[in-house]
Amino acid sequence: MKNRNNQEKNTYVRQHILSALLELMRTQDFASISIQTLVNAAGVGRASFYRNFASKEDVLQQESVRLTDAWKAEFEQAHPDGTPQQGNEWLISLLDFYKEHAAFYLALYHAGLSDIVLETILDYFDRAPETPNALAYLNSAVGYMIYGWIQEWMRRGMQESGTELARMLAESQKT
Repeated sequence: MKNRNNQEKNTYVRQHILSALLELMRTQDFASISIQTLVNAAGVGRASFYRNFASKEDVLQQESVRLTDAWKAEFEQAHPDGTPQQGNEWLISLLDFYKEHAAFYLALYHAGLSDIVLETILDYFDRAPETPNALAYLNSAVGYMIYGWIQEWMRRGMQESGTELARMLAESQKT
C-alpha cells in the first residue's frame, strides 16, 4: 500500500471496511459488532476507520448513496431527455437495481437498518425548501410509497424482478 496515493489508500480502506462489515453482519447482530472487531476484520487501523466514517451506520449509508448515485448516473445517461413516462421504465430500472444489489439491501433489512434505504430513496425526490409545497408533498408521498413496496419486497426475500413488481403495481392501480 506504500506506493498508492491517498485516494487509492482511502478507497482500499473503505472497500475493506465495507466488506468486513457485511461479512460480520452475516454472523453477528449489528449492534454487537464493535469498531475494534470491524477494523480487525478489515485489517485496517481505527484511525483509518474514523478518517472515512463517523460510525458503522455511516459505512452502510455511504455505500447506499454510492450505489444509488451509480444507478442514477446510468439511468440518466440512458435517458438524457428526462425520466420516461411510459411503461414505468424508471421504476423498473430502480427495482432491478435493488434486485441486482439484493445482498447489500437484504443485509440492511435484516440488521434493522432499512431506514437507510428510505433516506436514499427520499433524497432522489426534490423536497428542497424552495420546492413548492404541493410538489414536495407529492414527491415525499411517492418516495414513501416506493419505500413501502421495497420494504415489503425485502421482507419477502426480493423474489420478483423489477418488471414483475412494476406489473403488480400497475395491476393494483386498476382495481
